[in-house]
Amino acid sequence: MRRFLADHAPLTRYVRAQLDDPRGTTDTVWKGLADLGAVGLLVPVEHGGSGMGMVDMGVVLEELGRVVHPGPFLSSAVGATSAVIGCEDAAGLLSGLAAGSTVATLALLDGTAERRGAAWLVSGAATFVPDAAGADIILVTASIGDELGLFVVDADASGLHVDATPSVDGTRKQAGVTVEDTPARRLGGDATEAVSAARDRLLTGLAVDGVGAAGAALELAVAYAKERVQFDRPIGSFQAVQHLCADMLQAVELARAGAYYALWACDAAPPEERHRAATMAKAFAGDALARAGASAIQVFGGVGFTWEHDIHLYYKRLLTLQQAYGDSARHLEELARLVL
Repeated sequence: MRRFLADHAPLTRYVRAQLDDPRGTTDTVWKGLADLGAVGLLVPVEHGGSGMGMVDMGVVLEELGRVVHPGPFLSSAVGATSAVIGCEDAAGLLSGLAAGSTVATLALLDGTAERRGAAWLVSGAATFVPDAAGADIILVTASIGDELGLFVVDADASGLHVDATPSVDGTRKQAGVTVEDTPARRLGGDATEAVSAARDRLLTGLAVDGVGAAGAALELAVAYAKERVQFDRPIGSFQAVQHLCADMLQAVELARAGAYYALWACDAAPPEERHRAATMAKAFAGDALARAGASAIQVFGGVGFTWEHDIHLYYKRLLTLQQAYGDSARHLEELARLVL
């Protein structure tokens, strides 16, 4: 993964070129990730994937975070794929996801669905849906009585409106999604557990991505502190700079411990423990790694605020980690509900 990204998607050239692209990726890079087997890592072998778990996926996600890689990888290869695994009528969809020929995202709608004849029509809205503007299909959730339904909505379906939402981080594309009596195909029956598992995997994936980004930012800051000279001394010899780097290291290593445990829990723990681990990992990483990004900016001083230096891309990535799927306060409240 590290060799592929260095050769085909380097931060300085590739990432900056995708900041204003609605998809955030190129056909060449997306196909390359699929050919490596990364896109289909979670898809069962019988549907063209590798049949591996989140512990394996964590290796990929951390490397993507290290180069603030843009594009719909987390949305499609983790979120959407996890939601549809286990649905009896999703074989063709899983094959497309594994091959990279289908790009999908998961929209957690506050919506409803009703059946009219042989067709399902869904209505509702969601904000900050990742990578919706560049997706071939959008998986939407909607209530059906006491059940939660999971539906496939094609990108060109009538009544579907996708409005790109500008954010501080150009590597994480966001959009508002609205469906109004939009035709959709239902997958399986009650999708409550499938959607819950997918959301926990998304939270965990965001934390692991953040560990990669913050770890790379720390490495850049330490290297700069060794070479930048002030008052005839490297700034790394000053206690104030040393404290910033030490605090960053502590944040990265603690976030890594929590994120790695959550990866294991997504594969091997009961649903209750999986949810607790994912919530805990996101709650800590959201604030701690954003502070680490801010500290990296401080180590770089004035140059850290310039567009030309790459360190601001890491900081922005960590700021979006802080807010994605709720801030740390929200997840701490959820964690308190689980343990008290």
